[in-house]
Amino acid sequence: MRRLRPWEVLETEELQDCAVFSVSRALTRSPLSGDLHPFYRIHADPWVNVVPITEAGEVVMVRQWRHGVRAETLEIPGGIVDSGEQPEQAAARELLEETGYRAGGLIDLGALNPNPALFTNRVHTFLAPGVVRVGEVDNVGQEETAVECVPEAEIPERVRRGEIDHALVVAAFYWWHLHRRGEVALG
Repeated sequence: MRRLRPWEVLETEELQDCAVFSVSRALTRSPLSGDLHPFYRIHADPWVNVVPITEAGEVVMVRQWRHGVRAETLEIPGGIVDSGEQPEQAAARELLEETGYRAGGLIDLGALNPNPALFTNRVHTFLAPGVVRVGEVDNVGQEETAVECVPEAEIPERVRRGEIDHALVVAAFYWWHLHRRGEVALG
């Protein structure tokens, strides 16, 4: 297999701090042609996703307004790993805040880069089997979620219909699929 040579970074400039991410531009040299090219990167803290499953075999999901698409989405709970927090702690916190459900334990399914062309961070996915409702949704800041419990068997059809179309959520469901087949996470 042919290995590609890395691009040389000549200079980096921070362009914008957007609170939940920042944007930088790097001037780079192509190892193939020697030409200079600017590339842009989005720096973000790690993210988490949680696939919460009730004893009745339902996936606890959240409906929320997403400003990027200016529409309501159906997703699994998730969010940013806060400073000083481990991904597993963030997963448990996000699950409780967004749904009012608590997991007896979390299983690390793996981690992925959300889009290596632009992002520098990773999204960690956890399975939360046997979740139990222990309270109300505790939305903070600019977030508003509504809980919807979806039978496991309906998930593939809802993805096919486009009702669930968040790529990181679909990736989390694939991690879950691999886990159910007994395959080990390598992410």
